[in-house]
Amino acid sequence: MPIIRFLDAKGEIRTGLELEGGRAEIARGDPAGGYFGTGEVADVARLLAPIIPTNIFGIGLNYRRHAAETGQEIPERPIVFMKPTSALLDPGAPIRIPACCEHGPEVDWEAELAVVIGRPGRDIPESRALEHVLGYTCANDVSARRWQKHAGGGQMVRGKSFDTFCPLGPRLLTPIEIGDPGGLAIRSFVNGGPKQSSTTADMVHGVAALIAWLSRDTTLLPGTVILTGTPEGVGVAREPPEFLGPGDEVVVEVEGIGRLVNPVVGPDGGSGSPG
Repeated sequence: MPIIRFLDAKGEIRTGLELEGGRAEIARGDPAGGYFGTGEVADVARLLAPIIPTNIFGIGLNYRRHAAETGQEIPERPIVFMKPTSALLDPGAPIRIPACCEHGPEVDWEAELAVVIGRPGRDIPESRALEHVLGYTCANDVSARRWQKHAGGGQMVRGKSFDTFCPLGPRLLTPIEIGDPGGLAIRSFVNGGPKQSSTTADMVHGVAALIAWLSRDTTLLPGTVILTGTPEGVGVAREPPEFLGPGDEVVVEVEGIGRLVNPVVGPDGGSGSPG
């Protein structure tokens, strides 16, 4: 049963097992031990990100056709970066264009499958890696391209790190519910128009390989989120390039998980342009 975090009718933050009709069975537990229902049912007033991450790893150029559209070689090893946990954003909450993007539009979308670690591990063999997965959700690896490429001192982390740059949700599906994570349809839309359409079969390094690689001499804690890369169709690779602006709406879809929807606002939270 899908796992969600939500505000109930009293404004209290809850974890629950999602039911039909905007309701959930209150759950107890944690990422390491899993979640179980209590029998108590509550109304869902607003969905929150389904997990509070302990760490967020991102993977660059992990789809073959995305590497091709950017004119780069397919990486032999995973390209790893990190996003701060302060970048986390709930479903429906606004992506904020940073005020420091004053040189023109540069904020881009990246639809991704996110993996959440439940069982901790270090030096996890690829053959056992999926045993460490709590579940899967949708993610948008929002990226400020000038900061990523030119203004971050040669590293992409800064352009990926601004507040609101890691929307997650709307729900977490268990490995049993997802089955094989290597053949899921993944799409994105901006203002209803299709932008990305692919499947996770185009990944260079699959979920199990990523978990094994990231855990080399490194403990993956419960609640660790792995953003597994984005397919082709990002704004910066279009001709002419397309970027997000105040008033836009971004949707990320992953097969079986649902739709992660976020509006876009200016630095002041309104519809004005940055700067």
